[in-house]
Amino acid sequence: MSNIVIIGAQWGDEGKGKIVDMLAPDMDAVVRFQGGHNAGHTVSVGGKTYKLKLIPSGILHKDKICLVGNGVVLDPREFCAEMDALIAEGLDLGPGRLKISRKCHLILPYHQALDQARETSKGDDKIGTTGRGIGPCYEDKAARVGIRACDLEDFDLLRGKIHSALKEKNALLAGLYGQKSLDPETLAAKLKPVAARLAPYLTDVSEELSRIEARGGRIMFEGAQGVHLDIDHGTYPFVTSSNTVAGNAAAGGGIAHSSLHRVVGVAKAYTTRVGSGAFPTELTEETGRYIQQKGAEIGTVTGRKRRCGWLDAVVLRESVRLCGVNDFALTKLDVLSGLPEVKICTEYVYRGRRILYPPQAESGLAEVEPVYESLPGWHENLSAVRVFSDLPEAARNYIARLEALTGVPVGIVSVGANREQTVMRGLKSPQPPSAG
Repeated sequence: MSNIVIIGAQWGDEGKGKIVDMLAPDMDAVVRFQGGHNAGHTVSVGGKTYKLKLIPSGILHKDKICLVGNGVVLDPREFCAEMDALIAEGLDLGPGRLKISRKCHLILPYHQALDQARETSKGDDKIGTTGRGIGPCYEDKAARVGIRACDLEDFDLLRGKIHSALKEKNALLAGLYGQKSLDPETLAAKLKPVAARLAPYLTDVSEELSRIEARGGRIMFEGAQGVHLDIDHGTYPFVTSSNTVAGNAAAGGGIAHSSLHRVVGVAKAYTTRVGSGAFPTELTEETGRYIQQKGAEIGTVTGRKRRCGWLDAVVLRESVRLCGVNDFALTKLDVLSGLPEVKICTEYVYRGRRILYPPQAESGLAEVEPVYESLPGWHENLSAVRVFSDLPEAARNYIARLEALTGVPVGIVSVGANREQTVMRGLKSPQPPSAG
């Protein structure tokens, strides 16, 4: 199976960047297919840590083509800043290996201003947006008034579209939210040098992917957020503004669905969430603080502390159902070392009955009671383990129980942040799930 889709199987922050970086040597191209610069991927290689936002994690491998698909919303200034940071580290970011779809919609300052003004106005009802303009940009895309990357190649057209957009945006900013209006000419002037810099990177990503497939190349599709932040299938309204499920790799990359051959779901050995929204297995006492501190659970982009909880098999089952996950990559297993017992949520109690999948009502997840299964913990340091049989028996049993509950094998186990701190088991055939 040639092409692989990498998705986050929880609420994001699962360690997708490391898994993409690890699998990239066997691929010819890596494609980001959704999201914006509100989600960061952290990759540690050779003692260096790289924090990526928009550029695909395959960029650390010099012979790989990295593509930003049409499903991404791209802040051109942030993209340039990210390029500069990587160039300063000695990486090649020329347009021969880094390409942007002309169909990408652009995040501009008025999107961010609106995002922040709206969130502030909600008071205690905040949804936890990062304020980076992601949602307002996707709104403009759906309303068919967005500005796309291809507009960077025609400055007069770009300037005219900015003028048109600000007629409505300034009315909202000033009239509804009491914010300062933005000047279209100032905005256009600041964007002009950025447009000139990015123009050589613009391409038809669909055509690029077709060429790679035609010569027998392999493509990896990289998701930004987790499945349970999907705009349709996530814990609405505490979600992102795009489709994060594996099927969107086709639409967001510009390729036929038949070209998506295998789905790898990345999941932490526990669960985390940032921002607002229900979190059934959240730990708010000492164990949660232990996991947060040991796992360094702080957002790559936002710097926010992540909420931590026990592993939730209900959430993972739903990801399997929605995305057709073939294998799990289990990350941060080492963080659980030192706990006397570890727990897995096997099902929920919802309105008096037991359920194996999340309820569909908007308030449903806030009403459930998790049903836990306790397993013995382990105390060994896992950071030097490279072979599965060298893991403590309790850790192997923990993984086996996860496989039984989801019906999906664990093919990769991460035991540390660095690329080499990984146990590779290979890709296997899934098995039917077992209930608690």
